[in-house]
Amino acid sequence: MTEITEQDLAGARRVWGDALIAISKAFEEEGIDAARVVANGALDTAYGFHLGPVLFKPTLASGEQTFRTTREGALAYFVGHSEEYPGDGGFGIKGWRSVVAETAASFIQGDIAMWMGRVTFTDKNKGITKVDKSWGYKRDETGTLRIVLHHSSLPYQAD
Repeated sequence: MTEITEQDLAGARRVWGDALIAISKAFEEEGIDAARVVANGALDTAYGFHLGPVLFKPTLASGEQTFRTTREGALAYFVGHSEEYPGDGGFGIKGWRSVVAETAASFIQGDIAMWMGRVTFTDKNKGITKVDKSWGYKRDETGTLRIVLHHSSLPYQAD
């Protein structure tokens, strides 16, 4: 298995961002069922749920449902409309049109890599949301880079 490269990490971030935009567009054009189909595909493409629990701390999750280690919890976060996760508004269905990542640092060792930086999301009305993210990746048995850690938070705001 080849060592992960910075280009691999950039590609994985691009796949994730493109999937988020596709979820938003599917929701706008065809509704929640279509968004759910696209989100399920994105989870299968980008995340490593088949490797074990994915350590996922979404930006806008709180309380007893702050941490999502199951595929169902991640799906609920991205598309909302879940009785099991009633606090989820669907981060992936907010009209995203652009996802741009700025690297603070990355760490690569063999088939494991970690990335940390700021991601800027632009929605269809040109609204901007900036989020601090850390992703951990593992190359799976097919050679595909998979997210196994996803921590996200809003940038610190001093009083």
